[in-house]
Amino acid sequence: MTLHSSTRRQLIQGAAAAIALPSLYAFAQAPARQLRIGHQKGSLSLLKGRGTLEKRLAPLGVSIKWTEFTAGPVQLEALNVGSIDFGDVGEAPPIFAQAAGAPLAYVAATVPRPQSEAVLVPKGSTIRSVADLKGKKVALNKGSNVHYFLVKLLEKHGLAYSDVNVVFLPPADARAAFEKGSIDAWVIWDPFLASAEKTLDAKVLADATDVVGNRAYFFSSLDYAQKNQDVIKILVEELDKIDQWAQANLGAFATELSAIWGIPKPVVDVSVGRTKFGTGPITKAILGEQQKIADTFFALGLIPKKINLLDAAAAGIA
Repeated sequence: MTLHSSTRRQLIQGAAAAIALPSLYAFAQAPARQLRIGHQKGSLSLLKGRGTLEKRLAPLGVSIKWTEFTAGPVQLEALNVGSIDFGDVGEAPPIFAQAAGAPLAYVAATVPRPQSEAVLVPKGSTIRSVADLKGKKVALNKGSNVHYFLVKLLEKHGLAYSDVNVVFLPPADARAAFEKGSIDAWVIWDPFLASAEKTLDAKVLADATDVVGNRAYFFSSLDYAQKNQDVIKILVEELDKIDQWAQANLGAFATELSAIWGIPKPVVDVSVGRTKFGTGPITKAILGEQQKIADTFFALGLIPKKINLLDAAAAGIA
């Protein structure tokens, strides 16, 4: 049978359409990208409230899901099980997470904030210098950024870590012990530090200036950071914008943090007043700082194995 040319053309067009339909359907059904952000009460909370990140990521087809957490280690656990793609944390928790095999990638860091952690002594204490801590009971949160700070502070002043009687207590319990006088000193960070100064008249024996950096970090998973470099870049830019705004508007920033933290503004004013602002991408030099902390924690037996911080570097770091 001979087909008329017009009929043959119709059949060919129909076949082409049938071939095209599945691919068009697949294109229409292609999943949009999602960014799942875990955050503690802080700068990421402000970013969420602004809505600017959503506006910048919308043209890229990226939707955002926000989940609030009580602490950095919990966020890292969520990352490890694939529940979030991004979060904020202090210096120490990601070291423990990497040592435990979490697939984290450091993607951003704040500038150093050494005045935001310190050794406190009670009003009227006879302890006048770091050397006076020898043989004294010093409380801190085990494996935290202040744990490393104490080690390096003692070292700077000619003392060994074993020269002090370290008592491991979380912040709330340490404050209670500090108030009762059952410890001689407390190594702590803001805003707990500012609160003790304002409400207990505690005295700063030494802060971390010229001892350690005390940065805050932002992390993702190695896989997400590799596949979504454009999203990570925008995130870091928007976080730095929050920092620059905060630096130029300390009073307003303190007011917002006071509401977020549920802490009286005079306490937050003290904390904010010594905060250094600025957030940027991770560099090899910054990871070198983290490597020193990791090596110290391994020497103290706090992590089970040596780790290489470059294994937690996203692609393209300088």
